[in-house]
Amino acid sequence: MRAIRITEFGGPEVLQVVDDEPEPQAFPGGMVIDVSHAGLNYADTHQAENSYLAPASLPMVPGAEAVGTTPDGRRVVALLGGGGYAQKAAAAEAMAFDVPDGVDDGQALALVLQGTTAWHLLRTSAQLREGESVVVHAAAGGVGSLVVQLAKRWGAGRVVAVASSEEKRRLALDLGADVAIDAGEPDLKSALEEANGGKVDIVLEMVGGTTTDQSLAALAPFGRLVFYGMASRRAPSPVDLGGLMSRSRGVIGFWLAHAMGDPQRHLATPMDELFALTAAGELRPVVGGTYALADAAQAHRDLRERRSVGKLLLDPHA
Repeated sequence: MRAIRITEFGGPEVLQVVDDEPEPQAFPGGMVIDVSHAGLNYADTHQAENSYLAPASLPMVPGAEAVGTTPDGRRVVALLGGGGYAQKAAAAEAMAFDVPDGVDDGQALALVLQGTTAWHLLRTSAQLREGESVVVHAAAGGVGSLVVQLAKRWGAGRVVAVASSEEKRRLALDLGADVAIDAGEPDLKSALEEANGGKVDIVLEMVGGTTTDQSLAALAPFGRLVFYGMASRRAPSPVDLGGLMSRSRGVIGFWLAHAMGDPQRHLATPMDELFALTAAGELRPVVGGTYALADAAQAHRDLRERRSVGKLLLDPHA
């Protein structure tokens, strides 16, 4: 079958299109999906260079999510242990969710990983309370565009979107953000405080480096910063526990892999809610584009250079 194969770690150039990848076999408690579209994620760019939280091994077919049909004709979207950038992919039954009518491929892929991440960032990690302010970094991205909408829906008092271009800031405002600021602001701490009219309650952060440092400095007492990525590939400064105590601030890490340990409890409930909101037209998953399999390397370049918005898809049959 056609697939993307990685035989050495590195940048986008290591993504190779092959026509001779063996088809996956169903494992106990699993199934093989005929993939109509695979999801592209920023984490995939880390996996390709082996800088992700979970170490990778070679050779590999990347891809953590796919939507398609099962041998018995069900249309499902699934989280995968890998192998999504291909015409067929093996998935665990517990990690596959039936896609309801009214939800298309792109929307389903936007929800299964990035949507559940957005859900848990706000509800599980930050524990958003009504009236609190929320700062959303990468607010036009796959996770951020959903966080903006969910935060407003769940009672946030003020949503401050942070994005790298005028186009992305306009999108965040269109999705419901109250104000949008430039990610390149040199004094980001002051820009966040000015946009919010004071220090902020919650920051959802996945950039790293000085962005994390300045965001933490903008937190109000009892504020929480949830750290769920490091897109800049630069680590923030070490957290001073005494400094946290003196300001009654918190720093929380989040990785969706831990929700996968109990999918019935931690994934099925968010997916049911997200599917229902999307099918009813009350949640707008943003699909930023679809790439042919041969253009997977370009998709990774676009992700790394922040040229994309929303959810990106890969068509393994194109």
